Amino acid sequence: MTQRLILASNNAGKLREFAAILDPIGFTVHPQGEFDVPECDEPFATFVENALHKARHAARLTGLPALADDSGVCVNALGGTPGVYSARYAGEPKSDANNSAKLIGDLKSHADKSAYYYCVLVYVRHADDPQPVIADGRWMGEISATARGENGFGYDPHFWLPSMAKSAAELTPAEKNQLSHRGQALRVLVEKLK
Repeated sequence: MTQRLILASNNAGKLREFAAILDPIGFTVHPQGEFDVPECDEPFATFVENALHKARHAARLTGLPALADDSGVCVNALGGTPGVYSARYAGEPKSDANNSAKLIGDLKSHADKSAYYYCVLVYVRHADDPQPVIADGRWMGEISATARGENGFGYDPHFWLPSMAKSAAELTPAEKNQLSHRGQALRVLVEKLK
């Protein structure tokens, strides 16, 4: 028996990543847009608060369990920036290319290019769930000025993995699911849901 689960996002890349891991354990993942749920604001300064806010929003408007993530790239030399502002780092409208260009420019004068992707997942059974399930993951790498690869989304072409001599965008979807911050957080979430 499968259970419908609302993903508090309409991001096709995230939907593919979540579905690949959650479908085998009995969840059918649906983007919130299928239920005419409008995008939720992200007013908080922390990943966990934003993810909880988005999950409750989707659950409230659909009456179904919901899963939300808040994730971003955190650059050590920039004090963790762009962090929760990763998707809109270069302003509106959201643009992966503009965000990456701004990040490369802001990091140009720094020798330390180390960074990490961070993800918090929040699952709620209903909008007022007093015990949301929370999982997180961190993926270490570096920011490269040179874009490489066609897979992935966001900052992936600039997220360099020294141990693999590849960017995140050069990984296959299966490799990325295994290594990424979101994949790590999803595996923790799956264990908690079991």
